[in-house]
Amino acid sequence: MEKEQIDIKEIKKLALKFRPAEIDICIDQQLKEGSNVCGIGGSNDHVINELAKAEFVRQMMDKGASLEDAVRELARRIRMFYHLNK
Repeated sequence: MEKEQIDIKEIKKLALKFRPAEIDICIDQQLKEGSNVCGIGGSNDHVINELAKAEFVRQMMDKGASLEDAVRELARRIRMFYHLNK
């Protein structure tokens, strides 16, 4: 399984700027139209992955986690996923 590049700055920016429902709309737009109003571009796979990560971080923040703790939890889960799928 090939690891993809993760742009943590972009994920943080999106998580701070948009609520989960707004990010979900951007994911839906990207799937249907190939572009989105969240302002992230690239291949569909890249955009959807980054938006999904930002949505996870924002959901954690909305539950009371700090931005840093939410990003740490995302990174922990990504590492666990890659470890399990080696």
